[in-house]
Amino acid sequence: MKSAVVIGAGIGGLAASVRLAHQGYQVTVFEANAFVGGKINSKQLGRYRFDMGPSVFTCPQYIKELYDLCDEDFGDFPYEKLGDSFTYYYPDGQRFTLPNGREALLDVIEQELGEDRQSVVAYLNKAEKNYDRITPLFIEASLHRWQHLMNKKLVTALAHLPAYNLGQTMHQVNKRAFRNPKTVQLFNRFASYNGSSPYEAPAMLNMISHLELNDGAYLPAEGMVQIPQKVKGLADKLGVEFRFNERVEEILVENGQAIGVRTAKGTHTADVVFSNMDVAFTYEKLMPKEVQPKKILRQEKSSSALVFYLGIKKTFPELGVHNIFFSEDYKSEYDHIFKKKEVYPDPTIYLNITSKRVPGDAPESCENWFLMVNTPVNVGQDWEENTRYLRQVMLAKVSKALGEDITPLIEVESVMNPVNIEDWYSGKMGSIYGNASNNSFATFYRHANFSKRTRGLYFVGVTVHPGGGIPLALNSAKIATRCLEEDLQRA
Repeated sequence: MKSAVVIGAGIGGLAASVRLAHQGYQVTVFEANAFVGGKINSKQLGRYRFDMGPSVFTCPQYIKELYDLCDEDFGDFPYEKLGDSFTYYYPDGQRFTLPNGREALLDVIEQELGEDRQSVVAYLNKAEKNYDRITPLFIEASLHRWQHLMNKKLVTALAHLPAYNLGQTMHQVNKRAFRNPKTVQLFNRFASYNGSSPYEAPAMLNMISHLELNDGAYLPAEGMVQIPQKVKGLADKLGVEFRFNERVEEILVENGQAIGVRTAKGTHTADVVFSNMDVAFTYEKLMPKEVQPKKILRQEKSSSALVFYLGIKKTFPELGVHNIFFSEDYKSEYDHIFKKKEVYPDPTIYLNITSKRVPGDAPESCENWFLMVNTPVNVGQDWEENTRYLRQVMLAKVSKALGEDITPLIEVESVMNPVNIEDWYSGKMGSIYGNASNNSFATFYRHANFSKRTRGLYFVGVTVHPGGGIPLALNSAKIATRCLEEDLQRA
């Protein structure tokens, strides 16, 4: 029986293990931690449970693909479509909630922000059409193999080049599309979904808004941690072996062929190796003797994050599952993150409260707060001091918006900063998504899902093609295993 090793049990690695097992491989997954999911894991603090990482669930169809592949009932994956997407707070005190549902959403944007309804309709329709045209080529296929691109879908995509606003940034397009700076800021926010700046990222990424505003935001019944746990369940049924608390120290290469891995407990040979680690970490730590793709590894890194996990002894009906507290000067905030590499004194804050829909996540009359800001990556800043400073700033800002001092309500507390992200998840410099998308050709600067120099070595996860976020990580596994099949056919 053919054998495969998967390095890392993040969502990309889990999806790869399922697909490899379905292809007939005997799969062994090595995970340095004691749990699956990578950044999508769970933390219990006293009476409160927290999702540690990604908190917005879109594109459930990609999870369904894995269930269908395994001939399993997708009803075993309970989730709901949220009634509202996000509640937004602006510095001047304005607050509104965007509902899921096109007409209701348009009503709110028209009434609260004074936008022309038809202009918003045109924008959202364009985002949807761009997404539908681009997805088969750039999200569900490899950019690095011509056979993935040479089809009728490429002709269709190329026929609509003007719609992609090539050479323009997200902000430039959004500033023209909307009359109210608050609306521009709201749509610029989607750059953060892959750790980039809307003032640098290509306008093509405006199609991200389609997933949340047209298709909708969802939530698994047991919180985000349900996603990796359920995918692991599929892998278990296919006979995948998981070896926890066993960190891979080296990818073994012989005559240009990946032949297995070495851990502290010994060597493990395999016909193919799939790495779900940060691609920079994979090259620098696991195969330092091999030729490095320096151009890709030198690209600017995505943003990092600082998250406070707070058990709050009160409920706030005005808050939803997802909440945003905007900064006064968005441009300055992103300049601090990417150019100055400094924390911003008035950061945009994201607040996630899963206990709004998952009652067991907090005691009665309490809430579990996931309070996050985007930060620069770790380049040697004093993160102990930055953490203390941002805690004060974040609590003060949210307290002001809610009209109540939050600090006395904190029952339990924990924190994660860029240093932790680097240590816990092997993210280069604490970056969340690998390379940022802060140039027009960012998509082409992501590493391929296969090695061009080492046969039998493949890459999955958010740091390689097609990019950051759970849906793209799931697709990375789909693309990588397809590339493997093609390589076997050519051999």
